[in-house]
Amino acid sequence: MTQLPDIDPAGGDRHPSIVDRIASSSTPRVPFSVEFYPPRDEAAEARLWRAASVFSELGAAFVSVTYGAGGSTRDRTVRVVERVVSETDLVPIAHLTAVGHTIAELREMIQMYADVGVTNILALRGDPPGDPLGDWTPHPEGLHYAEELVRLIHEVGDFHVGVASFPEGHYRARDLDHDTEILLNKLRAGAEYSITQMFWDVEHYLRLRDRLAVADPEQAAKPIIPGLMPVTNLRQVRRMVELSGCALPDGLSDRLRAAAGDGPEEDRAAVREVGIEFATELCERLIGEGVPCLHFNTLNFSRATHEVLANLSMVPSPGVGATRA
Repeated sequence: MTQLPDIDPAGGDRHPSIVDRIASSSTPRVPFSVEFYPPRDEAAEARLWRAASVFSELGAAFVSVTYGAGGSTRDRTVRVVERVVSETDLVPIAHLTAVGHTIAELREMIQMYADVGVTNILALRGDPPGDPLGDWTPHPEGLHYAEELVRLIHEVGDFHVGVASFPEGHYRARDLDHDTEILLNKLRAGAEYSITQMFWDVEHYLRLRDRLAVADPEQAAKPIIPGLMPVTNLRQVRRMVELSGCALPDGLSDRLRAAAGDGPEEDRAAVREVGIEFATELCERLIGEGVPCLHFNTLNFSRATHEVLANLSMVPSPGVGATRA
């Protein structure tokens, strides 16, 4: 089990930076972290907190909580991170997006995070609500770029700030060099680390790391935390790929299609088996390449991530308490 410093979430002490948190891990391999979505109903909320309990017991380094486009999950996001702070020993990172907000609204949101005890924020420009691939239009009284949001967060208070990075390049960037410069601007603005968009090809991550090292060795020294998701549902992951602009490697796509079969419904058990096996292989190589942390998009479930971690000998094998998926 990952051993990390104890946190007193209710005692008013400042949470450590994520950089310090992952650097202080005494695990023989690497620490891991997870991402949650604000739940939409009571059943989803119960599932989230069951998963949170599992990951707390397993020693997750931190948990990030997403923020819907245009503030569509604002109240739920605040409620989740507040409960993480007050009722668990998990360290939360609260996402914040600039899209659809005035600067005054963003200041208010940053202060709301501070009021509930959050000191780690992931600053994102965000995608347009409704159609993530649609035209991005800044609010006339808002911000244009994530680097501006990084600076604003630091102006409002004493926060630790992270940003997003894109191993395959952001789909709005002109090319990979342009994408690299955008990431460097965010890091130079005061971001301490980046968490990548999920990917399934290690080479994309390694080339991102190489581009940063060539362009700015000082900023490249900041942690680049890989974003990962074990595939358990082929139809679902295809939709996520379509919306994100990332790609499934041909080898993985072929394996998943073969596992899914030709019937009217995909063979979920077979797809899941391939997905867990591939995610384990991916993580093994990333660990070998010296990544600072493994960050799992959980969709508010625990079992798939738990199984991958167990395959890596990072945690005990999953028991009956792990939530399905």
